[in-house]
Amino acid sequence: MGFYKDKKVLVTGGTGLIGRPLVDMLIEEEANITIVSLDNPKDISKKVIFKNVDLRNFGNCLEVCKNMDIVFNLVGVKGSPKMTMENPASFFVPTITFSINMMEAARQCNVDRYLFTSSIGVYHPTDIFVEDDVWSSFPSENDRFAGWAKRMGELQAQAYEIQYKWDKISIVRPANVYGPYDNFDPENAMVIPSLINRALSGERPLTVWGDGSPIRDFIYSKDVAAGMMKVVEKGYNKPINLGSGEGVKIKEIAETIAELMPDNCELVWDTTKPAGDKKRLMSTERAKSIGIVSETNLKDGIKNTIDWYLKNKNIENLRYNAFTDKVYKS
Repeated sequence: MGFYKDKKVLVTGGTGLIGRPLVDMLIEEEANITIVSLDNPKDISKKVIFKNVDLRNFGNCLEVCKNMDIVFNLVGVKGSPKMTMENPASFFVPTITFSINMMEAARQCNVDRYLFTSSIGVYHPTDIFVEDDVWSSFPSENDRFAGWAKRMGELQAQAYEIQYKWDKISIVRPANVYGPYDNFDPENAMVIPSLINRALSGERPLTVWGDGSPIRDFIYSKDVAAGMMKVVEKGYNKPINLGSGEGVKIKEIAETIAELMPDNCELVWDTTKPAGDKKRLMSTERAKSIGIVSETNLKDGIKNTIDWYLKNKNIENLRYNAFTDKVYKS
């Protein structure tokens, strides 16, 4: 019998970038799944219970955590470099509120295992991000708001282990995640979905911020979901990176997207715009030590993402607009 079979599993943010592949895999494992999300897509499996509630309300968090065996807390608001400069409160405040409320509700409801989704943004700029180095420095200025918001969630988990001896909280720090069900809004999206949206919308030439030299660690959403499931199954309670461990230049990302377009897609680099930290690469030794390995290569992952967006872009834009109306504008 599999670990997840017949367990009552709550996935917050279960309709999003990582949540969708996670829910699909939990269905395969025959878990009893409840999804919580502010949006209400029409293609959610009938095998899951869907609840449309606002987790900024603590009473709602208590209600959805009742009788759950496992909680995967994936809910959050992604912030692009543009949003970081112009509207940081729009993701800083909800991210902290979601984290504090859900972890406390899970504790009060005696949930057996809990996963907190942290971020690569907790790290200070350096060539390689190693899990135990986080608290010896501050987050990058380029990730100051998101980094501190996620650090507060990690501190909350530490506080609960000290005071309540609740040692079943897993903390994962995904690298730059991409894939289907991402936020493709060009104003607020991260680099891969933003470029895909703009390229498929016919922007020619396609303008990319910076000079393309920064190196990043990208990981496909399904690989993150698989890593999360393994971490929870093992009851692993040290912070753990989920990344590919392989660096790729933004230039290669843009060129790969341009190559996969059906027409000639010329790239132009806007060096007047910020490019971010020069290198952000995850150490994956801890993940490998418990059998977690990223399996999707970058080109295949980007192609899968483009193919999905071509089929779903109208639905995706409606989904994202509904979410922003409820979170960003409230």
